[in-house]
Amino acid sequence: MHERENAYGVDAQPADPAPAAGTQAAVRYSASPGLAQFLAQQNISLAFSSYQSGKLYLLGSHPNGGLHVNERFFQKAMGICVIPSREGENQSILLASLFQLIRFENVLGPGERINHLQDACFVPRRIDITGALDIHDVGMMADGRPVFVNTLYNCLATPSARHAFKPFWKPPFISRIVREDRCHLNGLAMDGGRPAYVTAVSRSDTIDGWRDRRADGGVVIEVESGRIVAEGLSMPHSPRLHRGRLWVLNSGTGELGWVDRTAHSSDAFRPLAFCPGFVRGLAVHGDYAIVGLSRPRYERFEGLALDQRLADADSEPWCGWQIINLTTGTCVHWFRIDGAVAELYDIGLLTGIASPMALGFHTDEILTFVTHEPLD
Repeated sequence: MHERENAYGVDAQPADPAPAAGTQAAVRYSASPGLAQFLAQQNISLAFSSYQSGKLYLLGSHPNGGLHVNERFFQKAMGICVIPSREGENQSILLASLFQLIRFENVLGPGERINHLQDACFVPRRIDITGALDIHDVGMMADGRPVFVNTLYNCLATPSARHAFKPFWKPPFISRIVREDRCHLNGLAMDGGRPAYVTAVSRSDTIDGWRDRRADGGVVIEVESGRIVAEGLSMPHSPRLHRGRLWVLNSGTGELGWVDRTAHSSDAFRPLAFCPGFVRGLAVHGDYAIVGLSRPRYERFEGLALDQRLADADSEPWCGWQIINLTTGTCVHWFRIDGAVAELYDIGLLTGIASPMALGFHTDEILTFVTHEPLD
């Protein structure tokens, strides 16, 4: 069940039925006043994922005012890469799920709408079957190959026509490609169609060793050189390059910050803003960062500095995202999810699209919604 927050104008469209009876509990959405206008002014909409609920969410402005949320089920939805449009092409979305990499294409042309509402319809068109690799962040290389963080095997990888994956790169401290989550490699920053930086919870080279280093073992690594550019972090995630600056989320402290790559690695992280939650998922646009928030799983993440930061601020952690001004470090807008959904993973930015939607695999729409190219 979904409830519309009339005070905030959040219109949730449950596009799929629950995959099994009783698996979809009540969820409430709310947003800061003016968020819809902000998105319209910036000419953007957002995609975000939750592996806990198994959903890809697309959020944009409703033509009649307020916000519109479109949801689709994809088991263990994780990393999102929005592939920029090229001449004659639309934007595409790459999504990591439990055992697949799914590429969505927008089948609507300029000025077209579906349901008299959405101006983009993302349809799954290509799928790579990888098996369960615990894929985290994903990217698209200049040659058109997807690249992804293969967390279970501690490496960056690309799809293989024959096998589950092809290793692309591993951190220097990882001795071999083996099915053991040792360092919890998770985040990926792309630069000009190439992997540039990654984040890991630790430099551990033994199975599950990262869990003992959650408080201060986190590192940011330059892919080309293998050099550690920042260390001493707490469960870092979501590195992103923007305007020449390397932004990263220090999840265990709830901080958005950037890495001073000219400083010593032990003193390179420059915090900008504290957000009330386990920060994970980051998109940067102009003068703003959209930061994902999750309620921590205390049975696994207890004892982090985030606990004390929240207590000092007399705050409870929440799920959703905040838009942070990169100049002032203040929150200018927010979107909140209350109820059964407690964790998000990633955020993607769609430009030039006001109200997007997607098709999934749990309704007959995927069977009957057929488009084709013109006959030459």
